[in-house]
Amino acid sequence: MSDRPVIGITGPDRGGYAAWAMTALAVLRAGGTPRRIRPGYSYQESALDGLIIGGGTDVDPLHYGEEPPAKSQMAFSWKDWLVSLALFPLRILFARHSAGDYDPDRDALEKQLISHALYAGKPLLGICRGAQLLNVTLGGSLHQSIEHFYSEGTGNPRSVLPAKTVMLAENSTLATVLSTRRCRVNALHEQSIKELGGDVIVSAREASGVIQAIELSYANFVIGVQWHPEYMPQSIRQQGLFRHLVYTARAGQSS
Repeated sequence: MSDRPVIGITGPDRGGYAAWAMTALAVLRAGGTPRRIRPGYSYQESALDGLIIGGGTDVDPLHYGEEPPAKSQMAFSWKDWLVSLALFPLRILFARHSAGDYDPDRDALEKQLISHALYAGKPLLGICRGAQLLNVTLGGSLHQSIEHFYSEGTGNPRSVLPAKTVMLAENSTLATVLSTRRCRVNALHEQSIKELGGDVIVSAREASGVIQAIELSYANFVIGVQWHPEYMPQSIRQQGLFRHLVYTARAGQSS
């Protein structure tokens, strides 16, 4: 048996190459072997020692009993258009391609993988969409827009650079992993966790009240973060998420 645990990394069938490459690099640096998983090319669940549910397309709100927002009700200011233009290269990087606004095949695959990981006691890291889907899979819901959390003067900062400060819950697994109670993170999400799923606890928030990270109360390493640690390779602290994931996966190999 290899001492490099196999870590599955999920993504869309089309696009997502930059996110895959950066996440795979983080897993390699942490001592693991990355395996790309997509709806059109899945991977044997039992062969995975750990799992990363990546970012991307919004989770279909039908999974938590809500309807998609009516597009005719969505208003955009000139600031929104400027931000969208500035983030256009990042949207290419994150490649939110699907047949529509959602990706039902990916939703189904990742919900199955999450359920398997939780049942088998395997470590799991949810990134942005991944954190949201983890919560939804466990019976929680999402804010389909988080703009109401911010004043008109500040708005929701969106940047691949560390643009937000988050406060970590005392005695949380996340605080132990990151060895801090406060850190700067990047932010590209427009949705967030609303009602918590079963056994889900909040492990980080930002000052506006938006939930920035969750974890399971009974698991050694089941964590979801709204930010993208794979896009912070320069941060030893953030790369600790991947190191602890691989370490927990390796410990599971020998048990």
